[in-house]
Amino acid sequence: MNITTHSSHKLIIAAVAFVFMLLSASCGRKDTVYYSGSDDNDLLGLLADEGFRLKGCGDARSALDNAPEGAAVLLLGSYPDGILHLSPTMLETAKAKRLRVFADFACLTDTAPTIDTIAYERVVVIDSLCPELQPMDLLSINRGWYAREEADNPLMVIARVAGFDTAAYGLENTTTSPLVYKPEENIWVSTSNLSDFARLRYVPEFRWKAFWELVMSDLTGHKVVFGSMPSYVHPAYGRDEALPDSARLASVRKGVEWFFNGHFLIDSTWTDEWLGKYQGDGLNPFGPALPDSVKDGDGTLGLLEGHCSAIDGTGRQAYRYWMRDDVQGEASMTFAIAGELLGNEHYKKIAENLTDFSFDAFRQGPRDDPESPTFGLLSWSLTHPHVYYGDDNARSILGSALAADILKNSKWDEKITEAILANYRTTGRFGFRGERLEEDDIQKNGLKYYQERELVNPHPHFESWMWACYLWLYRQTGYEPLLKTAEEGISRTMAAYPAEWGWTNGLQQEKARMILPLAWLYRVSPTDEHKKWLTDMTAELLKNQDASGAIREELGDPAKGMFGRIKSNDAYGTGEAPLIFDNGDPIADMLYTCNFAFFSLNEAAHATGDKEIAAATEKLSEFLTRIQARSENVKNVDGAWFRAFNYRNWDYWASDADAGWGRISTLTGWIQSWIVTTQALMEMNTSYWDLTSDSSVGKNSTAFDRMLKK
Repeated sequence: MNITTHSSHKLIIAAVAFVFMLLSASCGRKDTVYYSGSDDNDLLGLLADEGFRLKGCGDARSALDNAPEGAAVLLLGSYPDGILHLSPTMLETAKAKRLRVFADFACLTDTAPTIDTIAYERVVVIDSLCPELQPMDLLSINRGWYAREEADNPLMVIARVAGFDTAAYGLENTTTSPLVYKPEENIWVSTSNLSDFARLRYVPEFRWKAFWELVMSDLTGHKVVFGSMPSYVHPAYGRDEALPDSARLASVRKGVEWFFNGHFLIDSTWTDEWLGKYQGDGLNPFGPALPDSVKDGDGTLGLLEGHCSAIDGTGRQAYRYWMRDDVQGEASMTFAIAGELLGNEHYKKIAENLTDFSFDAFRQGPRDDPESPTFGLLSWSLTHPHVYYGDDNARSILGSALAADILKNSKWDEKITEAILANYRTTGRFGFRGERLEEDDIQKNGLKYYQERELVNPHPHFESWMWACYLWLYRQTGYEPLLKTAEEGISRTMAAYPAEWGWTNGLQQEKARMILPLAWLYRVSPTDEHKKWLTDMTAELLKNQDASGAIREELGDPAKGMFGRIKSNDAYGTGEAPLIFDNGDPIADMLYTCNFAFFSLNEAAHATGDKEIAAATEKLSEFLTRIQARSENVKNVDGAWFRAFNYRNWDYWASDADAGWGRISTLTGWIQSWIVTTQALMEMNTSYWDLTSDSSVGKNSTAFDRMLKK
């Protein structure tokens, strides 16, 4: 090597080292942030983790006085009672010293402002703040508090608006209140507590991350990018994170533990104080979360519904204090199969108690009178004993039947048979029962009226799983009319697809519900036509399966939907509604679609041996394993599946228009039970149909003679 080349290399190395030193100094710069308020704050914790120097200064006046010229200052109000008042002299101090200030939960008024509670309002971006925060983009601060202020040109407002990710109708016909505004160029003001974003579980996370990066970039004078955001509740696994071999089994274990984490099993020590206080007439059964210290029941007094989709300003998520029969039967199945899989006898005892409770509490009065036309039916809820939904009966029955088989307990055999036949004998000539029947009507009209009805109702959400019950009992007994009735209803429904199908919260859920009776029809009558119906319907459902395994929601013909797209801003949050606004919104629904699709696809895969259906079921299982909630801070949601998941952003975000049943609702029955049960079935490499092949239900039953001769 010659001297010239060697010298050149030394110069290059020196230059590279100098540039690297400058870059390192820049990247490692420690910004100092002065603050007032509580040290226990999510934003302060994030800044500390990101390497910022934090200097607490007592109150807001002291922070402004002690901060050097041009410094970054955070003024943190105390939520909900200690709103920060920014006086004119404080503003003058900040202006004179060229301080860069963010005042959280603050106001400019001298008098105490009106503090309101958010109901169904959301955060709407007004100004173009950054690529992730464009005009009409939506965020949520849940049901916290905010100060009603007046402000010119707010950057973000609080308003009741319809839409999934953006305010679909803009801000027409809705009242707005400023959330974030800048009274001076160097001062930001928020009328609510935005800095405790993790504890109060604000979403979507990527937008709040962008917001705080924007704020801190403005306060420090250089671009700030956070490595991550703290979160109190998060999915168990990332989208692309490798799943351990034990992940599905762990999801079963965590899924059953959740019933205890939330204390949903009712115990006599808190029945009056909590259930008695908040259940009421069942129309508005919402109340605060149970204390973490309450005692768990053992199933003898039943099971609560779960969470509603509401987090208050303390970060606590509200409960639904309602006693429905369907969740009792469904949960009994889950405790039974988890007990079998995990070798836990305590779970099995809970399953037995829940099954007893279901038949004891929801089959009273005329439902337990052999001379009554409603004999054998299971009432909707304790508050509505006169109401009968065939679908709710079906899910309770299927749950109880699986529990009975796993527990090898025949004491419920006749009641399970009677429940199926009670629904069968109120079914019309073409195999349909309709959405809902009521006690007074059945008593007045008599059974013949219902049996002779020429009702046609191609609406799988309400009809299809009772057909599955008929087919299952036909397998048990060989009673031909059960097969014929189910086949008639299924045939007419398949002929009506898709143009004449009714749909509830979305068309996709109807497809999901239809697969189970098709799978079991093929089991008992394996014709080419029946197989084609099954494979065609699974193909229709799986057209919307994402690469992640999620099944995307889909709206049908608006003329056929019970609860379609929200039509105005003021209608948002006033009734039942889908999680999406437009087809293509990247949302999976665990209350109406993915839960039932999961169970049904597993049945279809075992019925047909179809490898593509089996692969799709496995993908859905992996998706559900990944999105199961994990939390060290919010124990009562640890192990749950929330209703909604955004598989594009990988968080729990969707439209929250469905009153009480929005994106983060949970349900001990519909959601949790079917997902945990199917995960367990897959771990056992079996199906419900195969596992119950030795069931004693219907065998040597006298119910057929007693009930069908009337």
